[in-house]
Amino acid sequence: MKEPLPTMFIKRWITRFTLALAASFLCAAGFGVIAMLIGSGVINGWDRAVIAAVQGTESPGLTAVMKLLSLIGEKVPVALITAAAGLFLFTVLGHRKELLLLAISVGGAGALNVLLKLLFQRARPTIYRLADAPGYSFPSGHSMAAFCLYATIAYLLWRHIPHKAGRALLIAVSTLFIAAIGYSRIYLGVHYPSDVVGGYLASGCWLFGLIWAYSGFGKNLRSDP
Repeated sequence: MKEPLPTMFIKRWITRFTLALAASFLCAAGFGVIAMLIGSGVINGWDRAVIAAVQGTESPGLTAVMKLLSLIGEKVPVALITAAAGLFLFTVLGHRKELLLLAISVGGAGALNVLLKLLFQRARPTIYRLADAPGYSFPSGHSMAAFCLYATIAYLLWRHIPHKAGRALLIAVSTLFIAAIGYSRIYLGVHYPSDVVGGYLASGCWLFGLIWAYSGFGKNLRSDP
């Protein structure tokens, strides 16, 4: 016997609610592990090996691409992309109060990154640099911003794409931008790989926590039917 529609909706909501919370905790745990490995120095050999492999592909053309990707992850471009995405979501898709999730996700990631860098105060790598970057290294601010920006956009666009192929493409493009921006920071020598991984995990904890709160307590704030 087929379940009533309200029952199916409630079960689906509980599943999403629980998965988001579980994902947030897993990311937090992963971040804690990375931080401990950095503090103990155990991860230093892996960091150096990955940097050597990534920078071993250096070429003038690739360096130009990596610098462009890194530029996209800077504060001003991220703010502009966030504003453009918000405008699209508002004017084309009719999102209104959902935009609060996008703003808090990206803005909160920036604030969290500042706090974490002040807490850990890890110096940037000095092995071989193709670009300059100020401040501390862990976790990567570019990686955190990219994860929260493109993952949140994908989350908000997901239900507007009816076909599995379109949704798969959305996830693939979002993942590509997130990974490419993190990769560019390793290639340019301004971050350790563990900085990038830590940035993704910190942002994952933050974003999934927001989605958990949005799924559980934000339904009355949603403007969409």
